[in-house]
Amino acid sequence: MPLELVVENKPKKAPARKRGKKRAGGSATPNQMHWLAQGLDQAGGKLPLFDEDGQRISERTVLSCIEKGWAKPWFDNPIKPDWQVCGLTEAGRQLVYRA
Repeated sequence: MPLELVVENKPKKAPARKRGKKRAGGSATPNQMHWLAQGLDQAGGKLPLFDEDGQRISERTVLSCIEKGWAKPWFDNPIKPDWQVCGLTEAGRQLVYRA
């Protein structure tokens, strides 16, 4: 009686890609901190749409700060609806002061 070897080749799942390093305790990235700090000197804590070089602030930076409660949408921009005008929250203000 011949011996038969059966091998199943199942495709392996690709490992999940990591999107940056997780920060301990929910601390902000340098880009987030810089953006949030700019709201300290503005009326109502208004956060800028553009950086010092005239480049638009990354949407990822804006959305992550909103998700973490450091920034909040201020109003809808009728001229550019995809531009999120935001203001600094008290939690965002405290985060910047602690840094």
